[in-house]
Amino acid sequence: MANIPLPKRNADGSYTTSPAGMAIDADGANGQTGGVPVYAPKGFTPAPLDFLANAGGPGDWFGVVTDTGEEDGTPVKQNASGPAPGAFVSATSYRWPELARIDPLAYVDAASVPYIVLPSHWRKEAIGVVLGCKAIVEDTKTGKILEAAGVLDFGPRAKLGEASIACAEFFGVPSSPKSGGTSEKRFIYTFFPGIPAVIKGITYQLQPM
Repeated sequence: MANIPLPKRNADGSYTTSPAGMAIDADGANGQTGGVPVYAPKGFTPAPLDFLANAGGPGDWFGVVTDTGEEDGTPVKQNASGPAPGAFVSATSYRWPELARIDPLAYVDAASVPYIVLPSHWRKEAIGVVLGCKAIVEDTKTGKILEAAGVLDFGPRAKLGEASIACAEFFGVPSSPKSGGTSEKRFIYTFFPGIPAVIKGITYQLQPM
């Protein structure tokens, strides 16, 4: 599949996508707010938010943090002090730099933070720092607008229209990463490189490549 082209830059330096659907991203949901973690070993209760197969598999892990930081490493489990002990640590592209790479709190909780996911090559092609920047989501069907979102994860180059569980819930879209989302092209995503996202009183850091 071809890369999704970066939209034309707006006069104010932002970029606005053409209408797209909304797939559900649960990355970073590690139980931070008392919720269910996204990925965990077989037999974990309660049942994790998503199928472990969506995080990869032995030799090719891409949705969970590994001990070596490489795809062929061993998935890291949360220890007793983590929010969901025994669950795997799921990562977002955004990480709080003061926290360790294997810390489940280092990543953005998809279940409580409304964020959007952009094709990964846009991070390089857009003018200004994209990761951690402000985003706005508009539902053209209802007219509802989410003003306080951020670009906190990147996804496949050929995929447009993905957002966190919390973002989907704001718009009343079924939010299960297993079965939710909508393919209806009704959402317009605008992001503002160089302007930090402020979500629920927390200012995110702009993270250059």
